[in-house]
Amino acid sequence: MTAFTDLHARCVALGTRLFTVTKLDEGKALFARVVTSHPVEYPVSGTKPMEKDGWYETTIAGRRTFVANTPPEFAKYFFDHELIVSLGLGSCINVPVVDGAAVLGTVNILAEAGHFTPDKLADYEALVTGATPALAAALR
Repeated sequence: MTAFTDLHARCVALGTRLFTVTKLDEGKALFARVVTSHPVEYPVSGTKPMEKDGWYETTIAGRRTFVANTPPEFAKYFFDHELIVSLGLGSCINVPVVDGAAVLGTVNILAEAGHFTPDKLADYEALVTGATPALAAALR
């Protein structure tokens, strides 16, 4: 779990307030949370169904980072949007962990509204890219 711990610490240094990693099981159409900074609100035992919506098209099919800098941008995709906002969070990114042709999961980073400026987004994506070999090994 060192890969997750190190990445989480680097993300916190950039302003991350909530950090999770989910593993994708496309056969079951399910995401399982494997790492969390908020075990009460987002326990490791948590799962989410995989919906083939705009978020899926961007993050899983498109293998690109989903970015939402305000609650209305993510509310239509996240059933837990009210919980997110109640924690004082208003923006998120979901960065796919890609191994060859497969998306193994996502790194999910949340902060206050407007946090993910183009420069910060580039910094976060660089962190995840640098950690991808270790993340992929842990998620396989």
